[in-house]
Amino acid sequence: MERVCFRLQVRKDRMAEYVERHKAVWPEMLQALRETGWTNYSIYLDPSDGLLIGYLETPDLEAAKAGMAAREINAKWQADMAPFFEALNGQAPDEGFLRLQEIFYLA
Repeated sequence: MERVCFRLQVRKDRMAEYVERHKAVWPEMLQALRETGWTNYSIYLDPSDGLLIGYLETPDLEAAKAGMAAREINAKWQADMAPFFEALNGQAPDEGFLRLQEIFYLA
C-alpha cells in the first residue's frame, strides 16, 4: 500500500468557499474515488495561508489517478475545483499537486 502525501495552494480569497464545497462532495465523486483505490483520503487546510495538505493510501497511485482520469465525474469535479488553486500551470488539481517525500513512518 502506498501512503501518499501531497500539497497544493488554495487561493486565500477562495478558502472559505473551498471548505464549504467539501462539506458536500458529490456522491458520484466519492464513489469514483472508492472504486479507483483512494482510501483513507484526507485533506487539511492551513487557514492562515491556504496551504493544503492531502493524504491518501492506495495500492498504486498511478493506477488510482488513471482510474479517476477515465471518469467523467472526475473531469467535472476537477474543472469545478481548479479556480480555487494557485500555480497549477494549466493542470487539473489532481495532476498539479506536489507529492511530498515520506521521511519517516511508525507502524
